[in-house]
Amino acid sequence: MNKNLQNNNFEELKKIISPAGLEINSNYLKIGNKLARAFFIFSYPRYLTTGWFEPLINLSHLFDISIYINPIDTGIALKNLKKKAAQVEAQISENEEKGMVRDPMLETALNDIESLRDTLQQSQEKLFSVGIYIVIYTDNHEMLEKIESLIESIMESKMVYFKTAIFEQLEGFLSILPLNQDKLNITTPMNSGPISSFFPFISENLTSNHGILYGINIQNNGLIIFDRFSLENANQVVFAKSGSGKSYATKLEIIRSLMLGTDIIIIDPENEYEKLARSFGGSFFNISIASDQNINPFDLPIIPPNEDPEDVLRSHIVNLSGLLKLMLGNLSPEEDALLDRALTETYASKEIVFGKDFTNAQPPLLEDLESVLKSLDGGRAMAEKLYKFTKGSFAGFVNNPTNIELKNRLVVFSIRDLEDELRPIAMYVILNYIWNVIRADFKKRILIIDEAWWMMKYEFSAQFLFGLVKRARKYYLGVSTITQDVEDFMNSPYGRPIITNSAIQLLLKQAPATIDSVGKTFNLTEAEKDFLLNAKVGTGLFFAGRQHVAIQIIASPFEHKIITTNPEELLEESLNL
Repeated sequence: MNKNLQNNNFEELKKIISPAGLEINSNYLKIGNKLARAFFIFSYPRYLTTGWFEPLINLSHLFDISIYINPIDTGIALKNLKKKAAQVEAQISENEEKGMVRDPMLETALNDIESLRDTLQQSQEKLFSVGIYIVIYTDNHEMLEKIESLIESIMESKMVYFKTAIFEQLEGFLSILPLNQDKLNITTPMNSGPISSFFPFISENLTSNHGILYGINIQNNGLIIFDRFSLENANQVVFAKSGSGKSYATKLEIIRSLMLGTDIIIIDPENEYEKLARSFGGSFFNISIASDQNINPFDLPIIPPNEDPEDVLRSHIVNLSGLLKLMLGNLSPEEDALLDRALTETYASKEIVFGKDFTNAQPPLLEDLESVLKSLDGGRAMAEKLYKFTKGSFAGFVNNPTNIELKNRLVVFSIRDLEDELRPIAMYVILNYIWNVIRADFKKRILIIDEAWWMMKYEFSAQFLFGLVKRARKYYLGVSTITQDVEDFMNSPYGRPIITNSAIQLLLKQAPATIDSVGKTFNLTEAEKDFLLNAKVGTGLFFAGRQHVAIQIIASPFEHKIITTNPEELLEESLNL
């Protein structure tokens, strides 16, 4: 295409997009059938707060805004500031010589100038010239005056003042066109701190009329008040390195949820929630080999209303099969089939069979399954593996009748005193017991699984946890999975599905070794990854559905005293007792 043809095409394009006519007046323009008025901001307060621009950009009227930001050479800026500081000092000295009362405005101006000089000298800030121009469009003069009055009241409440571009309406209009031409050239020098508050990229607002206080929005100092049960599901995942405040944040949620009538059940690997349970009159169960508090995994499930007893029993046996595979290790297809048969026969030995009422039947124990396996061809090897759980070193752990009940609004299951290899098994047993109770008694609950990576290490326990998370919504349950070992969690084939089935995510400080994996999973920007790497204790990113904000976890003095795990504070408290 030759140059003449290009020029002709550009001229034709200008004719197409240009208005039919333009009438220029001293304080407005008439563009086609629309009236337009251009303004410029000329004065700002000493401090600009984050979000001051939001009321303006959210006006439900037709308008355009242009922001021109041009860098000022630091060397020139320092020379001008030095000269200005000398002038202000001279004025102060002159006033003192005349015996005049000191002028606070001059002293404040001098302090601001010196502070800006320091930050520019240390390269902590940069200086820019800034111009903001606004053009509003209406159909008549009356509406033009009304919108101008509205903008004036909004901006003056922020101590920001603007003027109409008298006799420069065309220049003002050209300045807001996407031509990057500042025709008005009415600017104010500003450093980078205040300029950051200009941008209309306002942080998400997660303040609602219902729910609990999760923390403070770091971007706009707003309250993050949210009801997790208002989303498509009430599940949550919390990822953070050790010591970053994940348990602290979870305990705060527990306290505040209890106040709103939500029941809480916790699986606690390190006895971190014992003090909380004692403080609020909750139940604390210690599940260990030597404990006198037991759960029988063979307990019969309570039949929920409107559900088929046979289907419930079959589902229970499937879950029990997963537990036994976790205890026995890898099974061949033949052993798997034999285990299924042995489970059915074990229940049948107690007259618990499909198609019959088993409401008042006495459930079997693990040792009953061991006896059945011994009597079956090919089952002796599996029976010998179960021996350590029935009469061996792990006896008493899962081979006693259940003697606990979930009748408290706050229930904590501690597994701290169990050996590492037994923790996934204990978590499975407890979760299965909890699941049977939840299905039978419909109630608003939150189930918290701390250090969930223990279950993610093994396929059958991870599969069970995923099934629980996926079905929780049906039973008015929100499941919180908390972990510091992100790699083990993400390496499981059920790790990502658990995250995608959790509408709320809380990410606190992350380790450099795992930040790439976390960033990929949650589609984080480089700035967000850097924020998580350098986050202070109790700060992070809070995701609720499609919204996410930077959060600061804050507790009241009363809450902090109950939930803190800071060793210094706990030692001081114990010495004061």
